Amino acid sequence: MSSLLIFGLGYTSGRLADRLRGEGWRVTGTSRDGRDGTIALADRTRLLPEIAAASHILSSVPPEGDADPVLTAYGDVLTESPAWLGYLSSTGVYGDARGGWVDESAPIAGRRAGRATADGAWLALGARIFRLPGIYGPGRSALDRVAEGRAHRVDVPDQVFSRVHVDDIVSGVIAALSAPPGAYNLADDAPCGQNDVIAFAATLLGRPAPPFVDLATLSPPARAFYAENRRVANGKAKRVLGWRPAYPDYRFGLRALSAMTSPIIASAAPAPASSDQR
Repeated sequence: MSSLLIFGLGYTSGRLADRLRGEGWRVTGTSRDGRDGTIALADRTRLLPEIAAASHILSSVPPEGDADPVLTAYGDVLTESPAWLGYLSSTGVYGDARGGWVDESAPIAGRRAGRATADGAWLALGARIFRLPGIYGPGRSALDRVAEGRAHRVDVPDQVFSRVHVDDIVSGVIAALSAPPGAYNLADDAPCGQNDVIAFAATLLGRPAPPFVDLATLSPPARAFYAENRRVANGKAKRVLGWRPAYPDYRFGLRALSAMTSPIIASAAPAPASSDQR
């Protein structure tokens, strides 16, 4: 039986776990505190045998400052492991491309120094690195933010970024189970501004588009996000992994989510008052 150990069993990796368990895999996950049947990351007594037994190991644990918690605690063991290794990284490692396209050959730097360091360290271990843009899916999409009155549009008209449906990440990781080590961008085919996504979600819900807000009113992390502008190329994943996104743009993805959940979303909150304040 193939066995997968997931460091950091969260939203994305949890959907991968469900998929592989359905295909007969044994899957074990960790969390910070060992909740919900997972193993606490600091519990070496339980984790060392799991690492030794795993045929595949995936980490979705983000760095803490400049350090990767998994590599800090288990890097020496993982260096000696014959298991397939994978790491869920971020396209934030590419930094600002001024709206241009970036592929896996682009230098990694940007505002996320800790993420870039971890990305490089997992690459050095021979892992498959999955560089992910904005992730959306059931319960975590523009539809939910609009329905709950939390959505807004930001008055940065030229900002573009990429996104990916969570189930396309799952299919990309599975496609890479027999692929060579290296970095792979898993993104959809149609980068665009976040304002377009929010407006389309509102249309699907039959609501007015949320108002524009000024960039200066956002939190420092949000302002840093909007300071970066890039389009993420997914050609390598298509060529090497034979992967294709089932949701090639946000319209496909949001329509599918709306069809699945619209009665639930529609009752989540009353429609907020909104006007175009641009």
